[in-house]
Amino acid sequence: MRKREGESEEKKSGRKLAILGFYGYLANYKKTFYPALLALFITAALSLAFPFFLSQLIGGVKFNEAELLDVAKVKAGINKTVLILVGVLALQAFVSYWRVRGFIKAGESALNDIRRDVFQHLVRLPMGFYEKSRAGELSGRVAADLAVLRETLLTTVPQMIRQTVILLGGLVFIFIFSGKLALFMLAVIPVVVLAVAFFGRKVRGYSKSAQDALADSSIVIEESTQGIAEVKSFRNEDFEETRYQDTLANYLSVVMRGAQARAAFIAFIIFVLFGTISVVAWFGAGMLAQGELTQRSFVAFVLFSVFIGASLGSFPEIVSQIQKANGATERLQEILQEEAEEQGQSSDSTVSGALTALEVRFAYPSREEVEVISGVSFEVKAGQKVAFVGPSGGGKSTLFALIQRFHQVKAGDFLLDGRPLVDWSLDELRSAIAVVPQDVHLFGGTIAENIAYGRPGASQEEIEKAAQEANAAEFIESFPEKYEAVVGPRGMRLSGGQRQRIAIARAILADPKILMLDEATSALDSKSEQLVQEALEKLMKGRTSLIIAHRLGTVRSCDQIHVLSSGQIVESGTHDELMTANGTYRLLAETQLLSN
Repeated sequence: MRKREGESEEKKSGRKLAILGFYGYLANYKKTFYPALLALFITAALSLAFPFFLSQLIGGVKFNEAELLDVAKVKAGINKTVLILVGVLALQAFVSYWRVRGFIKAGESALNDIRRDVFQHLVRLPMGFYEKSRAGELSGRVAADLAVLRETLLTTVPQMIRQTVILLGGLVFIFIFSGKLALFMLAVIPVVVLAVAFFGRKVRGYSKSAQDALADSSIVIEESTQGIAEVKSFRNEDFEETRYQDTLANYLSVVMRGAQARAAFIAFIIFVLFGTISVVAWFGAGMLAQGELTQRSFVAFVLFSVFIGASLGSFPEIVSQIQKANGATERLQEILQEEAEEQGQSSDSTVSGALTALEVRFAYPSREEVEVISGVSFEVKAGQKVAFVGPSGGGKSTLFALIQRFHQVKAGDFLLDGRPLVDWSLDELRSAIAVVPQDVHLFGGTIAENIAYGRPGASQEEIEKAAQEANAAEFIESFPEKYEAVVGPRGMRLSGGQRQRIAIARAILADPKILMLDEATSALDSKSEQLVQEALEKLMKGRTSLIIAHRLGTVRSCDQIHVLSSGQIVESGTHDELMTANGTYRLLAETQLLSN
């Protein structure tokens, strides 16, 4: 049930992102976010105190009647005004401190929730998704999009709210000072709004294209660094450098096209806004000359108009960033909308390890017309050792993937202990299986952490016992750090035989009912192979073992051997039976596809 609840949570989070965007995540932190939001409104409103009190200082002095002024009275008035203004600014600074703290706490916490939900969904997507997606693209895409969301949430959103409050508050004040002049100024605002809508749509398109282009460059970095041995072996450093430069050139080209649109937008807005202020000042000066407006009201109007203009002038950048965030949200939503693996319902049954294939057929979705597995049937009793041999491309590894339900069969079925695989939850099925592949993937942590990956939470004693059974303890103890030795990215600091034995220790710790060995010894030298083979013999004892191998020594002791060719089982039997049958198996052995 745990998996099904997790799946429900994933669907819920996906809907949340679709309906409310990433802002919906802030609702989980409303005790922090709402006070910070209130503080933001307060600081934005207090910002309007500056032009108001400034207008009192400037507009309170009638320069054409200066000789009639009571200087002492004027000084007292302006001193009082400045003290009030300083007090307001101090209050604004105090509230701003808590506003910034609250926004960062709520925003970063919400972003962590988004990261968690995206990753949680990613690791539960089917293998088919990863077969059509490149790892570098996914990691670069998620990182770049979340960086955009972070910038928007922590900087752009507060700025948008602040400028909106200043804009609306400024409009209220200018109407108080002069309705006629305010209406004259507002007559041009529809033009600005339409321009924002028009240019904003274009900027959004360029922003999404730029994110895609940047993700392409991340792919090159990740693929080149992951395959650095191949890059150096084939002397392709220059080729990879050129490939990366091409992606950067494409990114720069997209960014520059977007920059042209943004630059034109900003230039237009600057012209309209400050041109409007100039015209308003001209119109207001005429009203002042005719006595329709007092000097203090005119000064206040001009100051508030400048604040309004500055607020409107900031909206192009705000809209641009919001459009970027919308594009990033859409891209993350594409991932969240991918269908997760069907987890199935737990039956709480114990797996014994008997496995049956009934006329199984399978073709990859990318080429459905080509069957990789064509009507395969076999039976494996609990505790038996069964080998699958044959030429490359015969479907052996695909068969292992189907048993783990990495893909759904096209026709036929697999039975585990007499029940279809789909009747077992993925947690039950995969907990009962451990795989030791030819190309072992180790994570970049310590040896102990990599062994414990077979059963997270295992004690140090259990880890060391598994290493001893896997013939790995001797080389581990030779390291100065012993089990805390770091294996390096993908286990590059260890030899092939050492990586293989850590993988076996990992499988021993997992204690599976079904063991799958996929060419587990084919890439090793004779000494390493002997150590690994001894460890495998211990591991296979009492377990159902499915073995893919090309070496005769690995399969000759198996209870049953199936020869796969072109997705079909063409021969079955024991080693002795198949050698006397004078068929494909014997031919493979004699041509040294199977070697002693």
